[in-house]
Amino acid sequence: MNTDNISIPEKKDRTLLPNDFEVTSWEALKPYYNGLLEREITSANDLQQWFQDRSELEAVISEDLAWRYIKMTCDTTDEQLRESYTEFVTQIQPEIAPFSNELNKKALASPSLDELKNLGGYPILIRELEKDARIFREENIPLQTEAQNEAQNFGKISGAMTVKINKQEMTLQQAANRLQSTDRKVRKKAYKKITKRRLEDKDPLNALFTKLINVRDKIGKNAGFDNYRDYKFTEMGRFDYALQDCVDFHNAVAKEVVPMLNNLAAMRKLKLEVKRLRPWDKAVDPEGNQPLKPFSTGKDLTQKTIEAFGSLDPYLGECIAVMREMGHLDLESRKGKAPGGYNYPLSETGVPFIFMNATSNLRDMVTMMHEGGHAVHSFLTRDLELTNFQHTPSEVAELASMAMELISMDYWHLFFKNEEDLKRAKREHLEQIIETLPWVATIDRFQHWVYENPNHSLEQRVAEWNSILDTFSDNITDWDGLEEEKSHLWQKQLHLYEVPFYYIEYGFAQLGAIAVWKNYRNDPKKGLEGYKNALKLGYTRTIPEVYEAANIKFDFSPAYIKSLMSFVREELDRI
Repeated sequence: MNTDNISIPEKKDRTLLPNDFEVTSWEALKPYYNGLLEREITSANDLQQWFQDRSELEAVISEDLAWRYIKMTCDTTDEQLRESYTEFVTQIQPEIAPFSNELNKKALASPSLDELKNLGGYPILIRELEKDARIFREENIPLQTEAQNEAQNFGKISGAMTVKINKQEMTLQQAANRLQSTDRKVRKKAYKKITKRRLEDKDPLNALFTKLINVRDKIGKNAGFDNYRDYKFTEMGRFDYALQDCVDFHNAVAKEVVPMLNNLAAMRKLKLEVKRLRPWDKAVDPEGNQPLKPFSTGKDLTQKTIEAFGSLDPYLGECIAVMREMGHLDLESRKGKAPGGYNYPLSETGVPFIFMNATSNLRDMVTMMHEGGHAVHSFLTRDLELTNFQHTPSEVAELASMAMELISMDYWHLFFKNEEDLKRAKREHLEQIIETLPWVATIDRFQHWVYENPNHSLEQRVAEWNSILDTFSDNITDWDGLEEEKSHLWQKQLHLYEVPFYYIEYGFAQLGAIAVWKNYRNDPKKGLEGYKNALKLGYTRTIPEVYEAANIKFDFSPAYIKSLMSFVREELDRI
């Protein structure tokens, strides 16, 4: 596929705001909010135009915040970038919140609202507005600002973590590559260095988490909920499943997936011929092969991704090519960069930004497939009428990314010229799925306990974490002498600090992704078509309806999980 002359999408002309308007202060924004509040609405057409104008305003603001966040995470050492983000969070966002609530009430009070319920997407939007109005509390605005500000500190603390190995300073992500070394002494040394560095900050990370729990608990109780967990379920718009569904998912994973985890660990121990399987033995190839290296640089990763996506569908490849042309990719790990990876939608431009910490390993390649799936989703929804329609719930967003990991496997030969390496890459990824579901259940159940028991002590936190971790871990790995490391494993999980309760979606979406892949296996053309049809809907339908558009079920029952994991097992055996 020729990607040299990909056309960059033009930004649409604005109708409410001047085309050259930039978000500089609340004072500059306030007249537009007042204008929307004071506008007379006498018909359904008036109301629809009002929604479109509000959507434009929110898209401009959302994109401004996005760039402030992106720039800050790309360089956590630059105080000006941090201050720019903090300025938005402390001086602009709190002013917007009460106006947004008033706009919600204005829309809900309009006699014309019923007439819009027949238009695609509006019933979903209306239930969101009703929910937001129901849980809004003025006194929560400063608390939400405080929580958002405090959460930044996780990136600052983590971004500063480096280790020296053989006199070479490296990020923890770079050091983690040594856990794939076939030399057990090298693995152990790297593991010890990484965990020692993490534990140096265990106290500030514990203190930060405790502070966040306390602030969030107040937010939940101010809104009339028993705890922050119940508040967050509502705030995240979990209309299509209940708390019990999460519990059922936990139990099903413990019953159906953890035994598979045990089998993998037992096989690993046998192949490595070790008396005790230790945590530093989990990433190395059990056959004694050198670590897979699917790409050499960020540029190489980008080009191969464009080719793989383009082989699936030329349009998908063009999406990544456009991002490259616009400079919307920052892929390589470096000192001072925040940890993790993300695809940040840019609501007005319609071309997202991918951020990650690549160090040339298989996991990084899969992360690019994952974030690339999110990016494709952004492109497929960019022309929907309202910004709200483009912003999907996580259960749908993660379906886009996790399904892409699997359906792209047919073109992984672009990353691996050697047939045995290709087979190994696919096998490792499918084994990773078996490991992912229990970890998702672990993090989710831990969060439930944390916010149900906000006044717990650090000792109780450690005890409960270990109990939950043991429930969803294999019983083969030996943690003897590593109790402290094990007790603080949760501290590496960004979601706990920055996006609470955003995690079980990975589990639900992983099941959906396996189902999409199963369809694709049976009929590639029809499977890909269903995947794209689901993504194009954005958030104009309920979650079950979006899944149905992909010809899959939104289901996390033990029987369904068992059937999907049996398919994964069959594919593993086939490889």
